[in-house]
Amino acid sequence: MGFSRRQFLYKTLHAGAVLAIGCAPAWSKGTDLDHGLDAAACKNPFAGGEFVRALRFADEDQVIYNQRWQKGWDGGLTADLSALTPDDLLMSNQHFFIRTTAPEHLLPAAQWRIRVHGLVQSDSLLSLEDLQPLVAPRGSFVLECSGNRGAGFGLMSAASWEGVLLEDLLESLLPAPQATRLLVSGFDEPAVPSKNSTRGASWIFSFDQLVEAGAFLATRMNGEALPLDHGAPVRLFVPGWYGCAAIKWVNELKLVGENAPTTAQMREFAGRTHQRGVPELARDYKAAVADQAAMPVRIEQWRVGGATRYRVVGIVWGGQKIVHRLTLRFNPGEPFVPVQLCPAMQHNQPWTLWSHAWDPPGPGRYRMRARIDDWTIATRRLDQGWYDREVEIADS
Repeated sequence: MGFSRRQFLYKTLHAGAVLAIGCAPAWSKGTDLDHGLDAAACKNPFAGGEFVRALRFADEDQVIYNQRWQKGWDGGLTADLSALTPDDLLMSNQHFFIRTTAPEHLLPAAQWRIRVHGLVQSDSLLSLEDLQPLVAPRGSFVLECSGNRGAGFGLMSAASWEGVLLEDLLESLLPAPQATRLLVSGFDEPAVPSKNSTRGASWIFSFDQLVEAGAFLATRMNGEALPLDHGAPVRLFVPGWYGCAAIKWVNELKLVGENAPTTAQMREFAGRTHQRGVPELARDYKAAVADQAAMPVRIEQWRVGGATRYRVVGIVWGGQKIVHRLTLRFNPGEPFVPVQLCPAMQHNQPWTLWSHAWDPPGPGRYRMRARIDDWTIATRRLDQGWYDREVEIADS
């Protein structure tokens, strides 16, 4: 139902006024037993304070979270990132974002077949039964739509996945010597034509890209069978890549060579995946890896010692390197100030929470931008202001 439900969630999370990043266990103890950090490393400046309310960002003005809109290729669901806590970094299957809802006329799982053809010694059909012996847990990963901007930045979620590692499957496909790439396609026959997307759900990967990313065909999500809207009975997942490459409803694997042209979907998303122009050949399309990024996901208002204070809670995700220094500014021209990564970032998946105790100089509108202070880390979207967020402070 929107904001009233979120406010209720915050009141529940912060009951008792013993709070941290979203819930009591993270910083409220004398030592942080959950993360093995002593209190000196993770001091809670809001201890003993009273949680007042959560503020809404400007980009959330008309957002309704966790409810499907429309159907088909133009349907979807916006995830509520503000609900993330140290003890709950994953989204349920019901609350995981959706960019396209399941098309009609999908065959049932028992009848589903994946066509294997192209530069192979012989064509074949793979059933789910054929894949099942290779299904295993693959980890917890973030998936972000390459067009995730504004509207609460809710086209991004994290879940745990199970599936078949493509590195293990490739050898059994019996590729011909000239095969160097794999085209993965999905069912693409919506009952209602899309107004915003080009038809053709497919992507071409080099074998090295698939192996390096640990790409897999997912069949289970958060310990349950993969839901239809998330690509059931089988979808591609490429950890660390933008969601446009995570083909849903996979029904074709085609082995191709070095001169294979890019697909319609690759051309459509070239601008959003940091390509140079629109490559004509798949070999010229750079890996659609998500840059490292960070942004606020929640602003909390508190009363501490009779004064009003604010907590900015955010996430850092993407990329391949560990972030040791993250900073935040509150308006263009102002200096960036360090934020607290606590516990310290240990890995890039799914994401790491950070926080900052903030005392605004006065009422007004503030435009926040995070910055990763490491020149060796690619942060193109951060540098462009892609993940900037604005909030209105009425009092301070």
